[in-house]
Parts: sequence; C-alpha cells; structure tokens
Amino acid sequence: PLCPQDSLGCGLRTCYRYLNQTSRSFAAVIQALDGELRHAVCIFYLVLRALDTVEDDMTIPLDVKVPMLHEFHSYLYQPEWKYTESKEKDRQVLEDFPTISMEFRNLSKVYQDVISDICHKMGVGMAEFLEKKVDSQHEWDKYCHYVAGLVGIGLSRLFSASELEDSIVGQDTDLANSMGLFLQKTNIIRDYLEDQLEGREFWPREVWSRYAKKLSDLAKPENIDVAVQCLNELITNALHHVPDVLTYLSRLKNQSVFNFCAIPQVMAIATLAACYNNQQVFRGVVKIRKGQAVTLMMDATNIQAVKAIMYQYVEEIYQKIPSTDPSSNKTQQVIASIRAMSLPGSPMASRHHYSPIYLSCAMLLAALSWQYLSTLSKATEEYVQAGKN
Repeated sequence: PLCPQDSLGCGLRTCYRYLNQTSRSFAAVIQALDGELRHAVCIFYLVLRALDTVEDDMTIPLDVKVPMLHEFHSYLYQPEWKYTESKEKDRQVLEDFPTISMEFRNLSKVYQDVISDICHKMGVGMAEFLEKKVDSQHEWDKYCHYVAGLVGIGLSRLFSASELEDSIVGQDTDLANSMGLFLQKTNIIRDYLEDQLEGREFWPREVWSRYAKKLSDLAKPENIDVAVQCLNELITNALHHVPDVLTYLSRLKNQSVFNFCAIPQVMAIATLAACYNNQQVFRGVVKIRKGQAVTLMMDATNIQAVKAIMYQYVEEIYQKIPSTDPSSNKTQQVIASIRAMSLPGSPMASRHHYSPIYLSCAMLLAALSWQYLSTLSKATEEYVQAGKN
C-alpha cells in the first residue's frame, strides 16, 4: 500500500482512520492519551467495535453468530481472518480486520494478553444474551458487565500495564466494572425510545413489569405517569455506581488517563440529570447542550472538580424528586451518600481554585476543545456509548 513514511506505520495510521470514522468523540480522548498506551487503547477499541458489529448484525444467523462471538478472540492471531458479509455501518472494521489484527500483534505482549482476554470474555457474554432477555436487576448488571464493565476492566488493566497508573487500578475489578456500568446504564436509560423503535429491549423486566404489562406500553401517552416513575427507579439504580466512580478516579495519577476516564463519567451524570423525571425520554431524544458538554470536558481535569460537578448534578436531581414518586426515599438515600463523598471537604475544593498544574491543563483542554467541538454533535451519545450499539 502507498504510504508516506512518518512516525506512524501504515497499518497504525489506517487504524486511527477507522477510529475517527467509527467514533467521532471517543477518537479525540483516545488520541490525547500518552505514549504507547494510546495505540493499545486504539486497537482495543477497534477490536471491540468489530466484535460489537458482529453482535449487532441481525443478518447473521444465530448458528453462525454464536460460534463467531465465542471464537472472536482467536481471530486476533489469524493474519488472514476477515468477515465480508456484514451489512452494518461499521462493517469496514470486519472487512479490513487483517490490518487491525496485525497492529494488535505488534503491541507488547502485556497489552495483547489484556485485549485478547477481554475479547474472549465479552464474546461469551454477548452470545449468552443473544438468546435471552434481561430479566432481573442482577441480570441487568450482568449484561452491562459483559458489554461495558469488561471494557472498564480491560482499560484499567491497560493503564496499569503501561505503568502510567499503579497496579491497583488494574487489579480492582469491582471499581473498574462500576465505571462501565454507570455509562452503560445511562445509555440504556436514555435510549429507551430508540431501542423500542429498533425492536431491542434492555430495561430489566423485574423493574418495568411493576409499572406496565409490556415494556412498549411505557411509550403510550396514557401511561406517561407510571413510565416516568419507572424511569426514576432505573436512574436511582444507576446512581449507586457513583461512589465507586469517584473512588476509582481519585486513584488516577496520569493527567491524560484522568481526562480519558472522567469526561465520559461527567457526561453520564449530566445525561441522567437531564433524564430524571423527564417525560421527554418516552417521546424523543434527551440531549445535553453542546455548550454544557464542552464546559464539562474542560472542567473535568482533577478529582475535586469532578466531585463538584457530580455534586451539582445530584443536587439538580434532588430538587426534582416528586414527593409522590415510589422511589423517592431510595433516590434521596443514594444522593445523600454521593453528597457525603463529594462534599467540599478540603481547602482546594472550590471548583475554581485550580493549582497551577491544573490551570495549564485547563488551558491545554481549552485549546483542544476546538478539536472536540468540531466533532461534538454526537458527543453525549458516544461518550456514554462505551459498549452498546
């Protein structure tokens, strides 16, 4: 292939092109990561995007799809393997899988082992849920673990493997899993209508069956009151992951890794605050404004700022709790525990009291934000989109 020589090899440059094509917003935060970690995360993302494309493709019969999902991790070591029958929008990552798998094999073995292991576990989990619906809240956690918690665990292991972060970050799988679950549940909650229109159901039956006979009934105008109560219960469930998210973020030392991890999480809490008690979830799309998204991205550069942002949004939810809501007590309780963790308890807690190092990072982010802005039309969707769709 014709490739002008520069610091990036031909295959790697192609991989970054696919990254930018398949994820406008994730591409920016991945490319801001330091050193070799950037390449490892880029390849990890593309491998999971390829796996996801197989899972999503309704034209692949189950008897073909299930073995493919189970075996997918082994294709990483088959230089010729590709799949050319897909009709999905991101099919290019399957059609040119040999370029991705070659760059995978060029990574250090520590990175290869993490990516291959996560890919294996995720393929098995995806196959399990192809043939069943999400029933109990326990199964909801399990499904979200397979499609997003594992991503959080894999990324955390990559951070530690790169030695940019302490080994505890990669070893504490519970906290890493919570990072993924918070994003995934936010996604599933916000995408109720879109998923309904496409014939997909991710809300747990155990919860919605207390409010309606069929999940689709929640979209009917006459059911809007119970629909919103169901929505509020699921948002309350998702908020339980926030303390873990704050603990996880407080352990990070590397600025590029911190930004990478924190930005999707603050987008998620802003999205939940916009969805809480909001009938619009059942009528159309709930989006956070572009300006709000850019502000969040520029502010979320240190743990105190992130705590302040989380505090601000749970406060916003708290103010909206209807006294008649069946989950109101639970919602108040989980917000109390988040407040306790994010309360300005230290002298530098004020959101605008940055130390010089953070100020320079804020300036850097301001400069970068144009790069983000140009690709931000779907930022909220895709930041929160670690695993699904």
